[in-house]
Amino acid sequence: MVGFTLLVVVLIGLVVADVVAAERTRQTVSDAIVENVDDVVGTPVVDVGGFPFLPQLATGELDRLDATVDGATLGGIAMTDLAITARGISTSTPYRADEVVVHATIPTASLQEAVVERSSLELAVEVADDALRLSGQVLGLDLAGELTPRVEEGHLFVDVQSVSVGGVRVDVDALPGDAASRLQDLEVPIEDLPEGLVLTDAVVQSDGVRVTASGTDVPVPAATATP
Repeated sequence: MVGFTLLVVVLIGLVVADVVAAERTRQTVSDAIVENVDDVVGTPVVDVGGFPFLPQLATGELDRLDATVDGATLGGIAMTDLAITARGISTSTPYRADEVVVHATIPTASLQEAVVERSSLELAVEVADDALRLSGQVLGLDLAGELTPRVEEGHLFVDVQSVSVGGVRVDVDALPGDAASRLQDLEVPIEDLPEGLVLTDAVVQSDGVRVTASGTDVPVPAATATP
């Protein structure tokens, strides 16, 4: 009976140590995100996954780490609803991850700012009927169009797929003046992503454009104080 009790005490101690180690790691990762990502909104929520946790530390590699952030500036663009997944993370310096995938939403306000800056036209951008809509005026005429996001060689563009001017549908190339050239190859400048990450995908959703960046063998910045 004494042996069984001792075994229970030992097991409870191991579980407690495991939970404490996992919590310390979660806090360290949260601190690292706040210190190394610009304009973080709210407190990052981190899940180190996998139980037991201590054996992962003993092997020198965490199987998986997930984190969510309400908002942050990524690549120079204000984004919301960041979701970060990392796999195969080393637990000693230099910290690296075998694979990292980041999803984030570029809200319509950020898209509009980029489109106005690139086109030098006073235009509004919104999502309606699951599509990215463009509206404004060109040479005093009402303009409306639909934008389609695409990623090419790590760069995000929004292409004008269809346009109507004064209620009449026209080809983009037929727009008056230099409006046609201003509305072509509109790039949303996502610059200086974290090292090792490359933009790979973009899709329209209800509040903007959901982008994906990913990479392999990615350096993982540490917090100032590590566990």
